[in-house]
Amino acid sequence: MIREQATDKRSLKTVRYEGDLIVIGGGLSGVCCAITAARAGTRVVLVQDRPVLGGNSSSEVRLWVLGATSHMGNNNRWAREGGVVDEILLENLYRNPEGNPLIYDTILLEKTMQEPNITLLLNTAVLDVEKGTGDATDKIKSVRAFCSQNSTAYELTAPLFCDASGDGIVAFQAGAAFRMGAESKDEFGEKFAPSADYGELLGHSLYFYTKDTGKPVRFVPPAYALDDITKIPRYRRFNAKEHGCQLWWIEYGGRLDTVHDTETIKWELWKVIYGVWNHIKNSGQFPEAETMTLEWVGQIPGKRESRRFEGDYILTQQDVVEQRQHPDAVAFGGWSIDLHPADGVFSEKPGCNQWHSKGVYQIPYRCFYSRNVSNLLLAGRIISTTHVAFASSRVMGTSAHGAQAVGMAAALCTKQGVLPRQLPVQDLQTELLKAGQHIPGLRLADDRDLARQATLSASSEYILTELPPNGPLLPLTSSAGQMVPLPAGTVPAMTVYVTADQDTMLTVDLRRSSKADNHTPDVTLQTLTLPVRKGQEELVLSFTAEVPEACYAFVLLMKNEHIRLQYSAVRVTGLLSVFNKVNAAVSNYGKQEPTEDIGVEAFEFWTPERRPKGHNLAFRLNRGIPVFGAANLTNGLQRPVNQPNGFVARLDDSDPSVTLSWPSVQTIKRVVLSFDSDFDHPLETVLMTHPETVSPFCVAEYILCNDRRERVHHERANHLSQNTITFAEPVDTQSLTIHLKHPGPTVPAALMEVRCYAD
Repeated sequence: MIREQATDKRSLKTVRYEGDLIVIGGGLSGVCCAITAARAGTRVVLVQDRPVLGGNSSSEVRLWVLGATSHMGNNNRWAREGGVVDEILLENLYRNPEGNPLIYDTILLEKTMQEPNITLLLNTAVLDVEKGTGDATDKIKSVRAFCSQNSTAYELTAPLFCDASGDGIVAFQAGAAFRMGAESKDEFGEKFAPSADYGELLGHSLYFYTKDTGKPVRFVPPAYALDDITKIPRYRRFNAKEHGCQLWWIEYGGRLDTVHDTETIKWELWKVIYGVWNHIKNSGQFPEAETMTLEWVGQIPGKRESRRFEGDYILTQQDVVEQRQHPDAVAFGGWSIDLHPADGVFSEKPGCNQWHSKGVYQIPYRCFYSRNVSNLLLAGRIISTTHVAFASSRVMGTSAHGAQAVGMAAALCTKQGVLPRQLPVQDLQTELLKAGQHIPGLRLADDRDLARQATLSASSEYILTELPPNGPLLPLTSSAGQMVPLPAGTVPAMTVYVTADQDTMLTVDLRRSSKADNHTPDVTLQTLTLPVRKGQEELVLSFTAEVPEACYAFVLLMKNEHIRLQYSAVRVTGLLSVFNKVNAAVSNYGKQEPTEDIGVEAFEFWTPERRPKGHNLAFRLNRGIPVFGAANLTNGLQRPVNQPNGFVARLDDSDPSVTLSWPSVQTIKRVVLSFDSDFDHPLETVLMTHPETVSPFCVAEYILCNDRRERVHHERANHLSQNTITFAEPVDTQSLTIHLKHPGPTVPAALMEVRCYAD
């Protein structure tokens, strides 16, 4: 029994933690920052004010994670973010292809709890910030937090702090310079800067889930439900099929203070949701809803925008659209510039105004730390951008990718004893590339990698000569094309297989991108107009054009309803078919055509289809294309860019393997392998389902052997992009052979990278 006498006042129990890095905010950005830092040897305290991790992606909000892949609806090929966020998405695919948000929660919690360097404080909100004194007034000394569940106060002290809280609770109290709202067109020359009529802030959203019970269910709305559905100008878009974040446009708050008015905004969104459900259930317009009920309604709104804190560089519209190069690039984005009207669901305007760039863009390190609080790093949606650039950088895949750069920066700052601004950026870029973080325009060159000193040989090499006509025969009702990786020089002739229901003419364009690393076919090299006879035909496309540099060529067959194209069942790393179709979810209507000068470009969209569709065209070339050799394994790239950048074995090779040989015996402690997890697939985390649990290109089983042909490692169930094999005892060998098993009968084995280390 505990019994205490009366007293004037008591203090809360206080627990003190010291670390190398305090991360405030356990959304996806905070999680990826913390894990990246922890794996690099940093002692991290991760403070999250909710009972689960993930923020807007968690089961509390249920927004799917997206980034540069943009639902596969833009021209950013192989653009999914790498590193920890990629690992999380692939694990979610493996365990949770149905997109259950509760399972997704467990993955984030597990990944975090598996890191011994992370101290996780859930249900813990930061209340106060203490700054330094004397010469350290520009630094944060500590933060104070409180957990209502255990009635405990926490004092958290570290040399470095990362604010990934969304609203910038620590950065704000620490006095960091920030912006809120939209810049004028004149400040940065951004032609897409919004007018006051459109509004300066994106609002919040709440979602709801429904289910069919199989029996009639009635719904009596709460008194606060919206009683007149016509107050929502787009109410006719509501239906009984869409729910969750498919209704992202149930948005409100852009005319209010999106920090301090959040509770007011939440009540208005509840009002809308229950009014919408009342309309669906009781208007009589949706008889299929008779047996449906509400399964879940969000209780905290998903926030889009509030404060943005200033770094040494402010990302602008021009950085996004022009894909400007930065010497300190550490991350990338590729979501559209996606502004929403401030009136949200009550606006007469479309729910979003999206404009894409022709490819992915770099985000510099200078956007990820405060310009006036010297030990404060920034992650998530609060990084240093304008309102217009933020409209692209804000999405969770991009935010998490940048947060990984922050986590690695913190680890290097800790090791080198420097502040974020003082960190040599080349060190940061190298460590990020080693961790699987793709940075456009950069290649990994690691002098400690023993594989760079090895001679590489392979049991076979896939030479692209044909994709057999063993797939579906599909009508050419939308223009279709094949991406073909070519070295510089003349373009080989291609034979395609067509079936016509009458004599007709087929137009074929040979195109490439104006930038070799982009995948927007905006330069036409040659156009063919060919007669096609009724019946089956092997149609020869004789090209005379040349490509000036290694790049992907686009062989584009224009829409013709009288023709059917033969496709192939064979899928190969770095080969894709693309289509000029519509993906309204990301404002892709086949071609982007701005009607006024808003600082964006006009171009066509050529995008793949999702599996189980998405077959390559069947074709035959008059000469083979040797772009899949073992030399790709040490070229510093881990994904296709302007070439496939991977080793691919022949499909008829019964034991595909790669051997690294050295002139003398090497001592190898650690091997890093990178596989093709299909970086073109967005891997949306919730609501959308996926037809597989492992990428069809990913090698699941492989064996490592030393120079005596002894097995030193055997993996049977890989499903991740990057594997690190650390031997219990170092392996002394003059060669290392990697035996790969083909992922399937129509998918040849591929390996993207191999690195070897003595420690």
